[in-house]
Order: sequence, then structure tokens, then C-alpha cells
Amino acid sequence: MARILLTEDDEAVRSFVQRALELDGHKVTPAEDGAEAVEILTREKGAFDLLLSDIKMPVMDGIALALHSARDYPALPILLMTGFADQRERANGLEALVHDVITKPFSLADIRRAVRNAIAGVVPEDFRRYAS
Repeated sequence: MARILLTEDDEAVRSFVQRALELDGHKVTPAEDGAEAVEILTREKGAFDLLLSDIKMPVMDGIALALHSARDYPALPILLMTGFADQRERANGLEALVHDVITKPFSLADIRRAVRNAIAGVVPEDFRRYAS
């Protein structure tokens, strides 16, 4: 299956998402914040099939991570997560870089579907409504 870099500062959410994705056979590399994710991306030369990141994190947030990753690894699909409406609004204008923004809380089925769609390149219809 896919190699996924999961960036999430909340340990409970990170563990939940990692387990959910591993159920689908994905190899998940966790990171606690954007700075750690950049280190992993650099070390692995961007060799991931998906970057899945929370938006609101300390050190380097998901928007900065998405901008950095898109610049250095333009073929890497990016899926963002957030529990805050104002953070979702910050993703406006990034539709060329970000596949989708999934809103927390989400179910196991929701995150698995969002990741499956991001890897397959299927853009959800409602994303354009939020990110236009």
C-alpha cells in the first residue's frame, strides 16, 4: 500500500489515525510537528505517497509544512486535518497544493476514505466550495 507521513501534535489523534491507516495496509511514519516532518521528508528525500498533517501545531504548523513540502516535493499529495473553522479558512487559496482539508472530529471510516481519495487523486466536490 502507501507510505504516509502523518504529522499531528495530539498523541491520541496521531495514534488513532495511525492505527486506522495501518488497518488498510499503509506504512505510516508519525511526526509530532511540522519541523519534525520536514526532517523526515528531507532524510527520506520526500519518498512518501501522502503527507497527512494537522493544521494547528506548535513549532511549524500544517500550512507552513504544506508550503514547504509542495515547494520541495511538488508531486507529494497533501491532506490537511483541523478541528478549527478558522484554521480551515487559512487553507483557502491552497487548493493547487492541498488535496483536501478534513474536519475533526472524524470517524475511522472518514479518515480512511479521505486518505484513499487523496492517494487516488479523487478530489471531493465540497472541497472546492470551502477552498475557493
